Amino acid sequence: MWLAVIAVLIGLAILVWSADLFVDGATALAKKFNVPGFLIGVLILGVGTSAPEMVVSVLAALEGSPDLALGNAYGSNIINIALVLGATVLISPIIIRKGIIKRDLPLLVLITMVAAWQLRDGQLDQADGIVLIALLVVTLGIQIVLSLREGNHEHEGEPIAESVDAEHIEQTLTRGLISLVIGMLLLVISSRAIVWGAVELATLWGVSELVIGLTIVAVGTSLPELVSSLSAARKGEHDMALGNIIGSNIFNTLGVVGLAALIAPITVSPIILSRDIVAMGLVTLLLVVLCGFAFMSKRPFGRTSGSTLVLFFVGYTLWLIQTVNL
Repeated sequence: MWLAVIAVLIGLAILVWSADLFVDGATALAKKFNVPGFLIGVLILGVGTSAPEMVVSVLAALEGSPDLALGNAYGSNIINIALVLGATVLISPIIIRKGIIKRDLPLLVLITMVAAWQLRDGQLDQADGIVLIALLVVTLGIQIVLSLREGNHEHEGEPIAESVDAEHIEQTLTRGLISLVIGMLLLVISSRAIVWGAVELATLWGVSELVIGLTIVAVGTSLPELVSSLSAARKGEHDMALGNIIGSNIFNTLGVVGLAALIAPITVSPIILSRDIVAMGLVTLLLVVLCGFAFMSKRPFGRTSGSTLVLFFVGYTLWLIQTVNL
């Protein structure tokens, strides 16, 4: 038991440090290549910090634990929006861009609807997995093209910077890549340590597998998103923080669940359909409404919206406790 406690505490300490390193590397690369911060958030932070969810869900699928696999992915999606984004904007409000309202949020809603539709028969087979992975490839391709095009338009008319010493450019690029790789590796390793310790403790306390997936494992694997988003927001990289959440949820819904279904067909528990998919859909729609209001009123996505999202997380947690027999 003490080994599990130590794993959680040390994992948290390493996680906080590695997230700063990870964001520093991503920021350096974004600025070096004039890539929009939102795109870096979607691709590197969003997809990269979803690595723990993928590891846990793949292992769960291989070991015949579908509730853990789905609970991890969908629970992480709920936590990413309600807790991670809510806590982030409580600390540092975010300016909502037009592209987020017109493109990114509708895409997230569409993907959430596809996920819910696939679960209608209570099964996720390999054909469903292929569809989800194919959608992931198409989605990421669209995000790359549109975000780069938008980034180029944003830089039009700006003065061209003077040439910089080639050696300095190479050194900055090298440091950015090293920070990114080391930060990502430490994020995954520390997250695994946290999840292992938490699952060990939960098992000793006799908590059900579904509850482990939706709470301890989902929170544990969402820690990279939480720390990375907070770190990005603190450094003023607001687009990167929001892109992290949207990219992570897209990757969880399509990539993590799709890969788990490819490995082994999944029988979906009825409670996931009646509670967790509903909660994931509601919090996604709530995000759309709050972002839309912030954009229309020309106000930052700030503390009022953050408090609303965090209250949703508290309500969902209470709902979970009441509907699951511990």
